[in-house]
Amino acid sequence: MNAPAVTSVQEIVSNQEQAFSSVSVDQSVTWAKESQFAMQLLQANKYLSDIAWGNKDSLKNAIINIAAIGISLNPASKHAYLVPRDNKVCLDISYIGLMHLAQQTGSILWGQAKIVYASDSYQNTGIDSPPKHNSSPFLSNKNRGAIVGVYCTVKTKDGSYLTEEMNTDELDKIKAASKAAKGPWKTWPEEMMRKSVVKRASKYWPKVERLDLAIQSVNEHEGIEFKSSDTVAEKEVPKCLSDIQLKTIVDTMAENGVSLDAVLKAAQVEHLADIRTERFDAAIEWIRKQGNKNNG
Repeated sequence: MNAPAVTSVQEIVSNQEQAFSSVSVDQSVTWAKESQFAMQLLQANKYLSDIAWGNKDSLKNAIINIAAIGISLNPASKHAYLVPRDNKVCLDISYIGLMHLAQQTGSILWGQAKIVYASDSYQNTGIDSPPKHNSSPFLSNKNRGAIVGVYCTVKTKDGSYLTEEMNTDELDKIKAASKAAKGPWKTWPEEMMRKSVVKRASKYWPKVERLDLAIQSVNEHEGIEFKSSDTVAEKEVPKCLSDIQLKTIVDTMAENGVSLDAVLKAAQVEHLADIRTERFDAAIEWIRKQGNKNNG
């Protein structure tokens, strides 16, 4: 006997309880609450509801992803949303949600993503040290000048600091390639900038499955693919260190009595050749500082 046909998107949501529970990874993300949050979003947005009715499988997948990733639709948290994109219902996760997952799963202890404006003072202080960012907290964003970039700094469990930076050229490339260019990138550009740098920065954090799944889910419906071999599909592959730069690092290590293991740990890489070209000067500076500490 065939199952009775569903008559509403709310019924589609209700029918996902078993599938939701079977893949749930976080007991605090409960079916009772998330199903209600989902129904509220659908009821408040007729366009989203119409998309869900026309593409029922996409709604089902989005609901299941909530459980599989362990992220809440609670509007107060601002971690995740159901959004219409390409005639599908997609689970969209904010930069706040991604940072929450990273902290909750133990990938990082804490982190922040901030916009840098033309009137701000910003200084990259080198490997394994947070940047110095000074700005007036009482100026409105428009009075701080044009946006010049964005950065994400986190502290890992072993006490290391990791910072990733993106300038406006890189952000513009991501925006141009994104399916969300005329949506969130237009209405919430600063939030999307933060999200972009958090996604790129996460490649260098200790790996956790839930965070990887969350970023994969977001990239799929935004049309941007972050690969292990580069930063984003439309972005140029970062340049490797030259032989001369590698030799300079090795010589500087020897001169300052700094071990290879110490440098690799600070740079969060497996091999010296994995250090990116733009981090060369910072690596040399860090080695010399360590040498001064050792000899002090």
